Amino acid sequence: MSTAVVVTALFIPRPGNYHELHDALLESIPDVHAEPGCELYAIHAAPDDVIFMIEKWTSHEFLDMHADGPAVKALNARIDGLIAKPVTVTLMTPLPSGTPEQGLL
Repeated sequence: MSTAVVVTALFIPRPGNYHELHDALLESIPDVHAEPGCELYAIHAAPDDVIFMIEKWTSHEFLDMHADGPAVKALNARIDGLIAKPVTVTLMTPLPSGTPEQGLL
């Protein structure tokens, strides 16, 4: 049985490029939402102009297809030159607790 996977991606813009990075990430969202296995793909502002992307994929197989797919290639091209350092990606496996609505992303 496949297990869902949650992903965070941390984007740190180069000085002066926050809005351009934000726009580039926004452009990518519709294509990713259309990919099979995408349950969540959303960006969030954090302190110091950091942008976090939070994702949830039905399985590692769908996440792998996404990672090798055209939407990620297009996103990488859009953010080229806009980020201060490589994107930090963290893969997580849910550990459900409490109620299904509150204890599982």
